[in-house]
Amino acid sequence: MIMEYKLTYNQFMQGLEQEKLLGLVCNGCGAATCPPLGVCRACGGQELRVAEMSGVGTLRTFTVVRVAPEGRTPPYVVAMVELDEGPWVMGNLEGLPLDQSNMDIIGKKVKVGSRRVQTKLPVQENQRSLTFHLI
Repeated sequence: MIMEYKLTYNQFMQGLEQEKLLGLVCNGCGAATCPPLGVCRACGGQELRVAEMSGVGTLRTFTVVRVAPEGRTPPYVVAMVELDEGPWVMGNLEGLPLDQSNMDIIGKKVKVGSRRVQTKLPVQENQRSLTFHLI
């Protein structure tokens, strides 16, 4: 049996370009999965449907990156956000002065967005990265 991907990586990226956060909802258990996987993150089911996520979530944890990989300029904040639909996603927290990136922001609501990132891989020229802004 060949696994069928209901939402491909390229389709996910195209959604971000259109300011849509696409994910999958399991027809079996109702759990949401984002970013897309081949199976439900909760039950492993393969009966999934594409759904637009709300793009709103709660900041659960973060770290300030002070030593960055090649091509990135530190410092910047990487955060984990629990979407209102349940999945956790990772991206950059933007629009907040670095000195305000402290434990007080844990539990705050954020809006998910994205920005284009540079990559040296030609097959990923439309690469985007998730971003978060406090709301």
